[in-house]
Amino acid sequence: MATVKVGINGYGTIGKRVADAVRKQKDMEVVGIVKAHPNYETRMAVQKGFAVYAPAENVDLFKEAGIEPAGTVDDLIKEVDIMVDCTPGNVGQYYKDKYQAAGVKAIFEGGEEHSLTGVSFNSTANYQESWGVQFSRVVSCNTTALLRTLGPLDKAFRIESAYVTIIRRAADPGDSKTGPVNGLEPSVRLPTHHGPDVQSVMPWLNITTMAVKVSTTLMHVQTVVAKLGRDATTEEVLAVLRAAPRVRLVKAADGIKSTNQIMEMARDLGRDRSDMYEIVVWEEGVKVVGDTLYYYQAVHQESDVIPENVDCIRAMCKMADGPASVAQTNQALGIDH
Repeated sequence: MATVKVGINGYGTIGKRVADAVRKQKDMEVVGIVKAHPNYETRMAVQKGFAVYAPAENVDLFKEAGIEPAGTVDDLIKEVDIMVDCTPGNVGQYYKDKYQAAGVKAIFEGGEEHSLTGVSFNSTANYQESWGVQFSRVVSCNTTALLRTLGPLDKAFRIESAYVTIIRRAADPGDSKTGPVNGLEPSVRLPTHHGPDVQSVMPWLNITTMAVKVSTTLMHVQTVVAKLGRDATTEEVLAVLRAAPRVRLVKAADGIKSTNQIMEMARDLGRDRSDMYEIVVWEEGVKVVGDTLYYYQAVHQESDVIPENVDCIRAMCKMADGPASVAQTNQALGIDH
């Protein structure tokens, strides 16, 4: 099969990780990346050998900064089979119109609404729904995390309802502009968007979510209470989670009691940027009482959606079925399971 030509529009937290992940795939190549402004990330992209494209109106800014763009956004669109759009939320429609006019496929991220594409993606929950489509959307980091665990659990036990509280990081580590510095900030518009976002992939699931922002940049933590369709045992649930793709079980008894210790483990694993692609579940924090399941999980918001983007490319370009793509992506990114 011919190598799929990929462009990445936006080279921030997600875009730069997608670029590196796609570059590691044997059946894909990064034609170029788009950066709106010439900053340190732009220079890092050049240093890594990525062709950098710019919005037409900003080409002169790049030249003044000593960076010669390979072309404009429109030029890159003409050269690729698929664009991964990692631009800030709420500008997706502008770029979708460009991709549509050029007849190019495109993936959007969780900052956009489901209505933009009509299809939302998770590699294990609904891979086939994005098969061959022109536009799809990889759901947000928190939604991806919930689907990674609730999806397999629903198949095994049929979840009747789920109640989730998301303890959210205030900002990413490199962001100094947003988030509480010395406080907790509840999301008072209830329920939060995460439940409906899960339902964009699993529309039958009765789920309600709340969220609180906290003064950390490392990870999110989710607390999940799920009513199962039958009585189960804790060990039955743990067996399902152990077998679930991109879920990693850890033990507090081994010294992994907090999100900072999880990130230290990612460093010890030698991951790019110390990323933890898997959703991390504490074994001791999984408990079933009758038909009610309780568990905690941690979400590395910068990276859990990265393998999903790679799999979404394969689905949209009809390159491999779901399990084969997940296995191929995992091997390329060094994900054990």
